[in-house]
Amino acid sequence: MRITGTFLDEITVDIMSNNWGPEEWAKDFRAMKYIGIDTVIIIRSGFENKCIFPSKVLEKYIGSMMPVYDDLCELFLKLSEENGIALYFGTYDDYGKLRNNGHQKIIDINKEYIDEAWKRYGKFKAFKGWYITQELSVKDEDGVRCIKEIAEHCRGITGDKLPTVISPYIAGKKQFETPITLQQHEKDWDYMLSVLKDSINIVAFQDGNVDYHELPDYILTNKKLLTKYGMRVWSNLETFDREVPFKFPPIDWRKLRWKLDAASKAKVEKVITFTSSSFMSPYSCWPSAGNLYDRYCDYLGIKKLVRE
Repeated sequence: MRITGTFLDEITVDIMSNNWGPEEWAKDFRAMKYIGIDTVIIIRSGFENKCIFPSKVLEKYIGSMMPVYDDLCELFLKLSEENGIALYFGTYDDYGKLRNNGHQKIIDINKEYIDEAWKRYGKFKAFKGWYITQELSVKDEDGVRCIKEIAEHCRGITGDKLPTVISPYIAGKKQFETPITLQQHEKDWDYMLSVLKDSINIVAFQDGNVDYHELPDYILTNKKLLTKYGMRVWSNLETFDREVPFKFPPIDWRKLRWKLDAASKAKVEKVITFTSSSFMSPYSCWPSAGNLYDRYCDYLGIKKLVRE
């Protein structure tokens, strides 16, 4: 099983920035291509008062925005086209609004924001899909409605030509004091997927919140549910480690291999990761990320990349 997709996280929320410029991003895209990554997903193009391009819509809704010095969305699209990589555009998010029942506000902002983004970037051939950035774990009526309406707006622009993707997480013991049971997880997601089945094409559950011995059962359960509702089955393999005392270093290679094997046994369609550039790049600010990249090259049976 190979990792063939990765998120791009350039509005840093809970991980360190690499502080890359265009030259470093270009080297990283080539490094991703070398190991077979064919898909990049902008995890969020806007967050609170930050954006990766100068958005007039967010300026209208949010007011005082952080300055945008470089159009990273355009850079990522150009680098994707240069390297034959598909890019999925990630929408706008604001955790504070969601915690305070601001789901309708998020929906309203995103509708105009998505229109603006499509007008700016829809001409790029690498623009291959939409990523709805809001994440769910347990039954959430407002959350699932929010995702559904945003996804339907995306589909209203591009129809069936460009798929919509979400990446939910499991409310497991690595993040929650009272973790969900597999049975309750299945019940909650049976409901939420029944609501989303005509709006979302691809679901990539995150794999990092449950114990390693539990993961195969969760992947198989998720696959069963997604197949039931006609959705494509991806897996989001976290390449950071949740089991060390600080947040978040690159994962131990042996743990990554174990999770790859679990995804392989479940026969998921595609494995993506959060996030190659931070935790598995030869150019990451974490030196061990480059070592992880080398171990992955060994796993693939290819020569180690000569660093530029």
